[in-house]
Amino acid sequence: MEARDRRLSLALFGAAAAAWVAFGAIGLLVDPLSSPAAGFLGAAALGTALGVNVMPIFWLASFARHRRIAYRGDWLRAIRRGAWVGVLVAVFVVMRLNGIFQPQIGLFLIALALVAEVTLTAGSTRGG
Repeated sequence: MEARDRRLSLALFGAAAAAWVAFGAIGLLVDPLSSPAAGFLGAAALGTALGVNVMPIFWLASFARHRRIAYRGDWLRAIRRGAWVGVLVAVFVVMRLNGIFQPQIGLFLIALALVAEVTLTAGSTRGG
């Protein structure tokens, strides 16, 4: 692990801490049922907080799986996977606020994200 990897991990964890503080402030000060914009703001804050929080964790899992060797593209893949998590969480929260969330729909969206991620990962390993 190089110093740039440590710095990026710490920067992402710091950004995640700031996002969690913002989410806490929104959760304590704004009623999501009072206006539609408040619900979207809370969903975006929670999605951002979780997405940024798991990015360095995805990279560390890949780093450990590769026997402590950091390959080119691992950070981009970890950031992309964290973005998937953030988007899915935000969509689930919005669906829940609107009363249209169902487990079947949630599983379908997760399956779509997994298929997209596998396709993108397979394309990047072929060199295309």
